[in-house]
Amino acid sequence: MMRQMSQTLSPVLYLPHGGGPLPILGDKGHEKMILFLKEIVSELHEPSAILVISAHWEEEQATITSSNHPEIIYDYYGFPAEAYTIQYAAPGNPGLADEIYALLAVAGVPARLDEHRGFDHGLFVPLKLMYPQAQIPCIQLSLLKNLNPQAHIALGKAIASLREKNILIIGSGMSFHNLKTFFSNAIDSRKENDAFDHWLIETCTDPAILSETREQRLIEWEKAPFARFCHPREEHLLPLHVCYGIACAGNPTAKIVFNEKIMEKKVTSFLWH
Repeated sequence: MMRQMSQTLSPVLYLPHGGGPLPILGDKGHEKMILFLKEIVSELHEPSAILVISAHWEEEQATITSSNHPEIIYDYYGFPAEAYTIQYAAPGNPGLADEIYALLAVAGVPARLDEHRGFDHGLFVPLKLMYPQAQIPCIQLSLLKNLNPQAHIALGKAIASLREKNILIIGSGMSFHNLKTFFSNAIDSRKENDAFDHWLIETCTDPAILSETREQRLIEWEKAPFARFCHPREEHLLPLHVCYGIACAGNPTAKIVFNEKIMEKKVTSFLWH
């Protein structure tokens, strides 16, 4: 039997974090994304804590940051010097980290705490635009190195009860992530980009799709049109699977909150309320 969730659930948001530090540096190819991240906050209640599942952290088992004061990880290269002075001094939340660890243990998901790991740009880039005061405690949850979509949905389901608390849950990735096409004008990817984007929107938002079918589509995402063209490696898509796993016990149908171009590629963000 599916466990009953409370009527008031915290939001779950799958969002794009863009190309490295470029959104923080005011890159014109990110203008619409920057505006979106600043404005989406008005649709969210002020959270008491934020959990981010970032595309830029993979571990053999689910790992949670547990430091009181995580440092910044500049996990990119080749950018101007100012990209390596960006700060986001949000506190950690070891208590919440312990709670997530306990939830994963109950669900039989191998997990560990990491008190040394800091915040990567999958966290500090979007949150610096959304919550620039850095006053809300934040933690990160890793992806799994196996990149198994079913395992990532299960990871989300294991911590779904967090929605009963005032915690904003963010899956930070990109719905389109073929790096070669971002940096090459010689590759016309509009057909592939649009086809996969349409499939993803239908999968996540169509109320006529049964929950079981929706989940199976996400598990078998490689069967989507041009799936491997749009995601040669799926680490930027899998935060969405975790988000779906968290949200599916409530209302599994997502709402589109962003569907614009980032660096000339169509990218979509979903919100589960």
